[in-house]
Amino acid sequence: MFQFFVEPGAVGEKEITITGSDVNHIKNVLRMKVGTPLRISNREDKDYICHISELKDDEIILAIDSEDTRGTELTSEVVLFQALPKGDKMETVIQKNVELGIKRIVPVKTKRCIVKLDDKKAVSKVARWQKIAEAAAKQSKRMIIPEVASVMDFGEAVKMAAALDHFIFPYENEEGIEKTRHIVDNIKPGESVGIFIGPEGGFEESEVEAARAAGAHVISMGKRILRTETAGMALAAVLMFKLEE
Repeated sequence: MFQFFVEPGAVGEKEITITGSDVNHIKNVLRMKVGTPLRISNREDKDYICHISELKDDEIILAIDSEDTRGTELTSEVVLFQALPKGDKMETVIQKNVELGIKRIVPVKTKRCIVKLDDKKAVSKVARWQKIAEAAAKQSKRMIIPEVASVMDFGEAVKMAAALDHFIFPYENEEGIEKTRHIVDNIKPGESVGIFIGPEGGFEESEVEAARAAGAHVISMGKRILRTETAGMALAAVLMFKLEE
């Protein structure tokens, strides 16, 4: 069953109205007909099982059959602070982490980032990344569309992460996987978590120390070196199994 998102105001007592680009996608790409079942999220806290009751030129009317009260969101807010990677790796990072339950992705400029974005390119990239987040949210039946934030400087991102209940900072030169297990075990459902992932070349020591000074738990991810696009997913998957209720 396909999923789409609507604004809360589009949800009525018995009907939901779809407008915008999804109208063309449903009618001309997916070629759906009257009676086709759909899953609809109000982008906040409710999902609805519906069927198409009317196809119009610029809108689609859905009849509400039932409300799905199970929910698909983690009770914890997990935020991924991802250093800008090369090529199209950020698209993979966003897609897979949205599937795993991340609620926000913050692109971060660090000292060893190879990618350099001016303001114009950054705005364009974030718009592209947000569309990828929306597509992944639809595919994985999320109740919300996770936000891809504007590109941040390292210092600004550290301050944001430090304001969360837990600030986790994987670093390839850190040792002691038992410390990592202890930190993860102490995270409770409902608590907010920030995951800070470095670029291909890793973090500079000064960045690691700045994170420590801000209260980060600097941890090991094991004996193997993970790629930048893998590290966040690995930790997000662990947190998903820990925090899922």
